[in-house]
Amino acid sequence: MRKRFLGLLYGTIIVSFALSGCGNKNETEQAGKVYFLNFKPEVQNQWKEIAEVYKKETGVEVKVQTAASGTYEEVLKSEIAKSDAVTMFQINGPIGYNNWKDYCMDLSDTKAYQSLTDKGMAVVGDNGGVYGIPYAIETYGIIYNNAIMDKYFALESAVRGSMDEIDSFEDLKAVAEDMQEHKEELGIKGVFASTSLASGEDWRWQTHLANIPIFYELQDKKVTDTKDLQFTYAGNMKNIFDLYINCSVTAPGLLGDKSVSDSMAEFALGQAAMVQNGNWAWGQISDVPGNTVTEENVKFLPIYMGLNGEENQGLCTGTENFWCINSQASEADRKASVDFMDWLVTSDTGKDFMVNKLGNSAPFTTFTEEEKPTDPLAKEMFRYMDSGKSNINWAFTVFPSQQFKNDFGAALLEYCSGNMTWDEVQALVISRWAEEKALTAAQE
Repeated sequence: MRKRFLGLLYGTIIVSFALSGCGNKNETEQAGKVYFLNFKPEVQNQWKEIAEVYKKETGVEVKVQTAASGTYEEVLKSEIAKSDAVTMFQINGPIGYNNWKDYCMDLSDTKAYQSLTDKGMAVVGDNGGVYGIPYAIETYGIIYNNAIMDKYFALESAVRGSMDEIDSFEDLKAVAEDMQEHKEELGIKGVFASTSLASGEDWRWQTHLANIPIFYELQDKKVTDTKDLQFTYAGNMKNIFDLYINCSVTAPGLLGDKSVSDSMAEFALGQAAMVQNGNWAWGQISDVPGNTVTEENVKFLPIYMGLNGEENQGLCTGTENFWCINSQASEADRKASVDFMDWLVTSDTGKDFMVNKLGNSAPFTTFTEEEKPTDPLAKEMFRYMDSGKSNINWAFTVFPSQQFKNDFGAALLEYCSGNMTWDEVQALVISRWAEEKALTAAQE
């Protein structure tokens, strides 16, 4: 009898364990996971850290992959087609949405969307659904080292007396060219850090710099997009681009070998007084071994190129970063991805990462004044936003395609190498814009 009882007991235990094991397996399968494809190589380590912390806090697996600069669209196309597909990704605005709308889930009911300070910033489809949520307001301009500038203004030969006297391209050109003549006295190799034109490293010019003349053209036409670009202000872009490459650390013909990291290192080491980049760049400066630039000396200047009224121009401010959730992922993975996105903008841990690790000025009501970024470039961004100057909106969110930008960047390199005239660059931009816009329209 005792043996029979023990046999029944052991059998019950075994069955219980078996059932318990099956239950845990189902729970794991149903929990869902997150696979995030990151657009920005400069913050890939930060996203990996976020993934690790989130798993410790919630138990949910977060895979993060970062696309190399200039390859995001290609990588997304590959990863979203896999059986273990991307569940959370980024688009750059309406053009990006048109490319990926078959994979964009309606996010109207998410905490992230409901917490936006301006819901008008979200990417909205024709049906009124919300398919992209902006997660960072960013700005860019010319970053300068105030210590070097003060050293220049102390020279008897200085053509201006302070940064307050520089509010036009004419002023900037006069100062930059004079500084280049006195670079030995100033202890620099050039006024501007290298104009990076290596493949995939040219986004500061074919996108960010090009934004300004195209923004002004769209403004003149009173439209937000156009299928026919005249590149009316190409000559103005040439003004500042020529200044960048002629008053540089690196000769124009050698810029094809230069990366963004190269130019940021030149600035950080005091070899250059100025560099075009955005508020996200403080880490790219401070993390350089041997950095000589202190926080109090990092400042912003608008990108002047000789446009009417530019004395009232501020920085280039906007967003091209919108979170999307893969509508074709499993229900569990979609839920897990939404939860992760919401955690980033509502939890104390997530918000801390957004501000202090990613350096985002997050456009959500969940962030208090005390939760704004405090790095020097963020402070400069807020200073300009409060100055009454007219910000330049980000028109490059309607640039027709990555291929257009790649072709533009390649043409700029050919120009620097002496293989193309500026007129040829302008003609190429006009023709490639029309071709890529027509191709996009045909695919819709």
